[in-house]
Amino acid sequence: MSKLNRDILYLIFKELRNDKKNLYSCLSVNKTWCEIIIPILWNNPWKYLNDDNNTNEKILLDKIISHLSDESRNNIKKLGIDLPTNLYKKPLFNYISFCRHLNLNAIKRIIINSGKKIILKEIIYLFINENTKFTHLYIPQQFNHQIHLIPGAEICFSEIEFLSCNTSINDNVLIGLIKMCKPIKELELYINIINNNYKISELIETPKKLFNVRLLNNYALYLNHDESFCKIIENSLIKHSNTIKYFKITKQPITGILSYFINLKCLELNGNYHKLAWDCLENVSLPFLQILKTIYVSTKPLTSLIENTNGYLNEIIINDIPHDDIDNKRIIQIIYKKCPKLKYLKLEFKNSNILELNNLLINCHYLNGLFFINSKFDWNNLFEILIKSSPINLFKFKFDTIYDNIEKDSLKYFFNNWKGKHPLLLLFNQKNLEQYSDLIEKYKEEGIIKKFDYNLCNEDFKWI
Repeated sequence: MSKLNRDILYLIFKELRNDKKNLYSCLSVNKTWCEIIIPILWNNPWKYLNDDNNTNEKILLDKIISHLSDESRNNIKKLGIDLPTNLYKKPLFNYISFCRHLNLNAIKRIIINSGKKIILKEIIYLFINENTKFTHLYIPQQFNHQIHLIPGAEICFSEIEFLSCNTSINDNVLIGLIKMCKPIKELELYINIINNNYKISELIETPKKLFNVRLLNNYALYLNHDESFCKIIENSLIKHSNTIKYFKITKQPITGILSYFINLKCLELNGNYHKLAWDCLENVSLPFLQILKTIYVSTKPLTSLIENTNGYLNEIIINDIPHDDIDNKRIIQIIYKKCPKLKYLKLEFKNSNILELNNLLINCHYLNGLFFINSKFDWNNLFEILIKSSPINLFKFKFDTIYDNIEKDSLKYFFNNWKGKHPLLLLFNQKNLEQYSDLIEKYKEEGIIKKFDYNLCNEDFKWI
């Protein structure tokens, strides 16, 4: 097979990298397909593990153990563990050489679940060598292995781009990470309530260019945090303010850190069930912001934040925050006034503000998908507005309106009057609509509906 054909197959299979079932089914087609797919599967094998399926963990661990050298096997035997003889058979591929994500969280978990905790050190040594180069590194909590001292570690982590670790990290491990992580572009920190390592600020300041940052709380339901530590973390990040493009935080910031991120393109905020004011957003100007995702963040400060953008927002997700009709009206208005390039919107629309939806459809010409949440509608009125005012590219709709049933006649009215437009992609979470399956099939056959489903479990703006 020509190199061109192999390259094309690689691009096709790479697009399926998140579809484990289909990738696995392609493995047995022929040798060429297998040789192309194996490196894709092993780039990040941990993501295919299911927390509820120990069988997958055992299969993966057995495959890893089969790579162990005779010396490592002897070391393990001296520790009192006899490995099954079937694991002595050498694997068909050097699977570990394809791995680019060293997820020590997953490795530690599957080894502990297998009852072979004592072999962890040998497995870590197996992965870290001068013949494997990792781009992603995940460090678990309560981890004491100084991986930077393992022979070959310097080469192994020379192309590291992503680091995830806990802020209670051991000093000896942290020293090694500071040495290794100058090239990283993405940083994910899990922040604890207590016992945080204040030296982690040195780790934050180490990268030459930091683009993506996630500050995640390990104990989301607790309102109290180590404020002095959080302040140090945020101040350290300010030193990267010109390069950071993506920022996620799962608590209200202590400092005015957000106002420094003038080049930010994506912002994710999570209030973690706490009713906080989020006043820190009210005077923040993010002129280049393109994506805004929030959960449990008040609409008033969000309205102010959106108002201080420069029209580049194309995706907005505002989740799970109770607010009254007035605040709902204000945020809808500010969205259609300040977001002319908007493509995707997830928001609650109060029935009293249904006319503001009409204004949004008229002003946001590039809308491609709408996700209605927690809303109770006059469905005929809603469908009338969608029929008359939807821009040409808008044909994707989701409705999270579990307590508001739709009548069959309302659906028929909507579908009949959508004729001539782009076929609909519709997702509802109303099981009662299953009684209208014959009606749905009729409009599918007529080309008015392309997809109709009752499952909202996939990504917010994913319809197929």
